[in-house]
Amino acid sequence: MKIDKNQLLRFTTAGSVDDGKSTLIGRLLYDSKSIFEDQLAAVENSSKQKGIEGVDLAMFTDGLKDEREQGITIDVAYRYFTTPKRKFIIADTPGHIQYTRNMVTGASTANAAVVLIDARHGVIEQTKRHTFIASLLNIPHIIVCINKMDLVDYSEDTFNTIVEQFEEFSSKLLIKDVRYIPISALNGDNVVNRSEHMPWFQGSPMLYELETLHISSDINKIDARFPVQTVLRPQRKGFEDYRGYAGRIASGIYRVGDEIAVLPSGFTSKIKSINAGEKEIQEAFAPMSVAITLEDDIDISRGDMIVKVNNQPELSQEFDVMLCWLNNAPVKPRTKYTIMHTSNEQKAVIKNIVYKMDVNTFKRNEADKDLKMNDIARVQLKTSHRLMLDSYRDNRSTGSIILVDESTKETVAAGMIV
Repeated sequence: MKIDKNQLLRFTTAGSVDDGKSTLIGRLLYDSKSIFEDQLAAVENSSKQKGIEGVDLAMFTDGLKDEREQGITIDVAYRYFTTPKRKFIIADTPGHIQYTRNMVTGASTANAAVVLIDARHGVIEQTKRHTFIASLLNIPHIIVCINKMDLVDYSEDTFNTIVEQFEEFSSKLLIKDVRYIPISALNGDNVVNRSEHMPWFQGSPMLYELETLHISSDINKIDARFPVQTVLRPQRKGFEDYRGYAGRIASGIYRVGDEIAVLPSGFTSKIKSINAGEKEIQEAFAPMSVAITLEDDIDISRGDMIVKVNNQPELSQEFDVMLCWLNNAPVKPRTKYTIMHTSNEQKAVIKNIVYKMDVNTFKRNEADKDLKMNDIARVQLKTSHRLMLDSYRDNRSTGSIILVDESTKETVAAGMIV
């Protein structure tokens, strides 16, 4: 299988506080020669001050002063690196329960999640919580790295026991693709290079798995969804009558001549031309940014959606979402929020909290109606106008929403349409 060298893979790391996430990313950057000399010199200097021999790999990602002093990750740290085979963006997310919201935001655009488990402790509550959030966010690929194998004498039995523990609870979740790798981030076993200490493991090192992960089929190519961001009227010579609808294709494929419908109005037409920059093309697909012209003059504005006539999203003012509350202040009843969905903005209210989810036990609590920071709950929303909806499972782009506080303009919640 040929991998496009320019293809970008976003992955998030998750695990308990001291499972070694930052050390693993540091090892990945260090062994793949993705660290600048001045960065390396600064970290070597800090390591010496702490009395550590060699390089403290975790310092490459723990950017905040508090994190370095406590040796933990608080904020989402994004790191960019590239290998000859692929480009990567890493979201190093915190493991603490009070930073659940950071994990949700860091993982929302990820193609893969790297879940770390300490080989000495096995599957713990935090592992279950992070895996639940990964499945909730519909992350297609999960790589389970069983770290600190050097502290359990590289034992195959320990590895197999943890794999069984993980499979026992993850089988209840909707996860498509899970891979297991025994590693030692500190010593570099099975991170970039194969381990000599674990000849019993026949799989590939972690970097090889990331480089060869097939992600092209993760994008929904069936349901054509084109949220209009702006209308182009150049008013210059040769373009006097040009009226193009610009935006980014959320999913599906569009071709010149396709019969389309414009929502929410329901008017139909055919695609006359598709432009990508200055170039006219015959077909376009997600996630390309294009301008589309139609054969008929239809009143279209920002927030409308161009879809195929025979494949349309649901139009609704009332719908259920799995909501992660991000704000310090709890939910206030009957408060109006601005809902942002693709390029559309409407007013919305939380009509009902159906149940709260206990992310540690996966149990539903229907009695508790208070939503506080980091809570995940199923809620009913009502909007001022109809929205064009797909379920998040089918379409991550048109199935996600955010709620913004009208007075403070803070993003208070992120949601996945059920």
